[in-house]
Amino acid sequence: MKDKIDRRSFLKVAGMSVGIGVVYQFAPMLVRHAQAGTVTDFFKQVNGESPQSFTFAQFSDPHVGFQGPPDPLGTKAFENAVELLNRMPQRPDFVLFTGDLTHDAEVRDVHAQRMQLFKTISGRINTAAIHTVPGENDAALDGGVLYREHFGETHYSFDHKGVHFVALDNVSRGHPEVGTEQIAWMKADLARFPKTAPIVVFTHRPLFDLKPEWEWFTADGDDVMNALAPYENVTVLYGHIHRENVSQQGNAKHYAARSLIFAFNDPATNADKKQMPFNKDQPFDGLGIRLVGDNRAANVQITEVELTTQEFGGLSGIQQMNKPNNAIGGTSANETD
Repeated sequence: MKDKIDRRSFLKVAGMSVGIGVVYQFAPMLVRHAQAGTVTDFFKQVNGESPQSFTFAQFSDPHVGFQGPPDPLGTKAFENAVELLNRMPQRPDFVLFTGDLTHDAEVRDVHAQRMQLFKTISGRINTAAIHTVPGENDAALDGGVLYREHFGETHYSFDHKGVHFVALDNVSRGHPEVGTEQIAWMKADLARFPKTAPIVVFTHRPLFDLKPEWEWFTADGDDVMNALAPYENVTVLYGHIHRENVSQQGNAKHYAARSLIFAFNDPATNADKKQMPFNKDQPFDGLGIRLVGDNRAANVQITEVELTTQEFGGLSGIQQMNKPNNAIGGTSANETD
């Protein structure tokens, strides 16, 4: 058993959810494991670099072009997220956007204008690269044709400092599905990696049945996760649900980012799916910081910090309220705020 890399200590994941985005830190914990040399040598040979610590940010669901209640501010939260990220002392290596970059439109030119506005706002982010996947609002109406014209392929992969990232499209087929061809592509893409390799999958919809009656699922999500099951260090990042969620499914840990436009209510306490009403006194109500890190034991500790703003013209007047830590690890955990 000493030769087996523990998935919780192999890769330390620190996630800081600011409600208007999430910042993750990856720190490969390799030095104490017998297989560390093999994994390190593999990534150095394939990618030209060994696993290293780094940070990246996840934004989701800005819905550029959305107008009216429950969010009369339009892109304001998105723009504030960019400003906030740019003021951070450590610049993230890159930013992931997990879908619904725009709000859909029946008129092609209108939708194209919204995509261009998204690119203008996201282009202000002080980072080396931006990686996106489509949401159903970006790609369901035309099968992703317009999305590809503006952002490129809807599924792809890349390596960064010893971590392999896989972008999956589970929306452009017109319903929540990845499809057999894309799953076959993913299997072939992962085949060159050892089973201990750290893998991050980012997509729009959850890859498990979080709330199927609310369209919070992917029809062939089980097929995707079965293909990922042999790998010991899998993290899945997604959006779509417009609220924070952390779930352990087998070897994979799934993290949802909050929306940049409005929140949905809590499915655990509500029978019907509803958008949370706009509060002019707290226009960014529901913002928060999530800290996820190794507590040097068997579990991972999560600390929640809620943010409130006294004025929606900026980010002044921020108050922080710490919630008790919540342990994740050991067997499984599932949180919905």
